[in-house]
Order: sequence, then structure tokens, then C-alpha cells
Amino acid sequence: MINLETESKLSIEEITKRAKSFFGKGGLGLEIVDESTECLNFTGGGGFVNVVICPTEGKNRVELQTREWENPVKQFASKI
Repeated sequence: MINLETESKLSIEEITKRAKSFFGKGGLGLEIVDESTECLNFTGGGGFVNVVICPTEGKNRVELQTREWENPVKQFASKI
């Protein structure tokens, strides 16, 4: 399990869109089990991915937590 944090200049909406595309259907195929404006929880393949977007001044902090999906989470973080 890892916890990873990164900052992004992308909007909350764009980060959410990219997370759904990357981790959900059409991407890794994980199922969205919970979703709010700034939080997405995916599950599948014996693990999970949680994405929390925290607005900060001029940027958004993105907190990622995962079990079994460490490499894809690192890839996602590098792309946003």
C-alpha cells in the first residue's frame, strides 16, 4: 500500500475526468464505488485506489492512496 501526494495546475473537474478515464472503464477497468466533488474511490483486482483533490491557492493537491495498483497510481500522478 502506498500514499502519494502531488500538486497539479489542472482544475478539479479535469483531474476528476482524467482519474475516471485512467482508472475506470476504458482504462484499468476499476469500479467507482464512491464519488463526490473532490473524492473518487475505485475498487477492483483485489485492491483499491482513492483519489482526494484538495483545492489550494493556484494549484490543487492530489492525494492518492492505493493497494495493488502502485505503479499505475505513480503513472497517473506523473501525468497530472
